[in-house]
Amino acid sequence: MEQLQNNDIYTMADNKNIWLRNKTTIIYGISLALLLLLLKWLELRFIIFDHSFEIYIGLIAVIFTALGIWLALKLSKPKIETVVVEKQVYVNRNENFVLNTSLVTQLELSKRELEILGLLAEGHSNQEIAAKLFVSLSTVKTHLQNLFEKLDVKRRTQAVEMAKRVGLIP
Repeated sequence: MEQLQNNDIYTMADNKNIWLRNKTTIIYGISLALLLLLLKWLELRFIIFDHSFEIYIGLIAVIFTALGIWLALKLSKPKIETVVVEKQVYVNRNENFVLNTSLVTQLELSKRELEILGLLAEGHSNQEIAAKLFVSLSTVKTHLQNLFEKLDVKRRTQAVEMAKRVGLIP
């Protein structure tokens, strides 16, 4: 215990000796650092005074650029908020489905158009329908356009809904 206290005394004495031995070097280093700080401050001050007009123009340019970016982001956002509502649809597979043949003849629907309407109801894309029926994509689009006109609808979902309602597909 006594030896530990002696070691602490020697360490403190060594620290004092280091300070005393290097006192002039430490003071010289601190004074050089302060002098360098003063010179840099004076240099910066002269640069600011000599180029103050350019600095002000640069600051104004940065402010207006930031304002322009902020305004562009605000104006480019859509004003209409789209809300997606998911609902569960319970599909009743009606085993007793009877095709409304009178409506088929009234609308003059071909077998191919009914076939495309059925595949459309299953959720197939135009490309998938063309591949299943071994016809070109433009043929499928033509049949769909004819179906839209005959059913008096504008979209695929409307066509499927209308066809189910009037009994053209199960």
